[in-house]
Amino acid sequence: MIQSMTGYGKTVLQLPTKKITIELKSLNSKNLDINVRMPSYYREKEIDARKKLAKGLVRGKIDFSIYVEDNGDATSSKVNENVVKEYMRQLKNIVDSNDVELLKMSIRLPDSLKTEREELDEQEWMQIDAAIDETIKKINIYRVDEGKSLYNDFILRISNIENLLEKIIEINPQRIANVREKLQKTIAELETKIDENRFEQELIYYIEKLDITEEEVRLKNHLAYFIKELNGPVSNGKKLAFITQEIGREINTIGSKSNFADMQKVVVQMKDELEKIKEQGLNVL
Repeated sequence: MIQSMTGYGKTVLQLPTKKITIELKSLNSKNLDINVRMPSYYREKEIDARKKLAKGLVRGKIDFSIYVEDNGDATSSKVNENVVKEYMRQLKNIVDSNDVELLKMSIRLPDSLKTEREELDEQEWMQIDAAIDETIKKINIYRVDEGKSLYNDFILRISNIENLLEKIIEINPQRIANVREKLQKTIAELETKIDENRFEQELIYYIEKLDITEEEVRLKNHLAYFIKELNGPVSNGKKLAFITQEIGREINTIGSKSNFADMQKVVVQMKDELEKIKEQGLNVL
């Protein structure tokens, strides 16, 4: 079953001193493009995270984020007592105020708070790593669900092209008769005596040049191949794109050979359906 490259996954990890939210967003892209946002103290694990994402998501424009919210029981900022006391002592010589007001002023001054750099906790990362696995599962479930919608649309479009091809096959005898009639009419207008046998030979040669039997057969095969790949065990958007190009090649050749207005109208409809397949195909993993 095919998968979409569009997806979303989110996992919230509640730890004793913090809440960690892991978020994954995915959009279509020709290749794998991973954008990572995480706190600096997790940076040493970024390469491992990228490898995990590459293996689990394969292709697409990926936004990966880790958000951390500390609860009230934990803070990396501490009051620098010695600095604050010195500020208060100096301020007493400048302003006439009580200790509470002096403290309020001092705490706003530079270096009153010192921030302790948080170090990576390996046990904590193991929980985060498991949560990343869970988020990848969620986004892949989303991709499969989106793939079902793409699958149904592809089946509809391929079916429409198959029906239009049947119309072309029905129209073809009328097209050949029309070509013959137009040539005979042109010869008649020239008011020139011609060798009927030679004319018939040239007519057969000309009609053979306009024959679309091979294109019809190849187009049928390409359409069947597209359906086969849709139902395959692996989602392969690049392969579907290649088959779509081959389908377009046969449709264009039929259009260039048609030389008949009614058939050209059907070819335009086929091209319209194919464009919708191409557009949706950009989203397939």
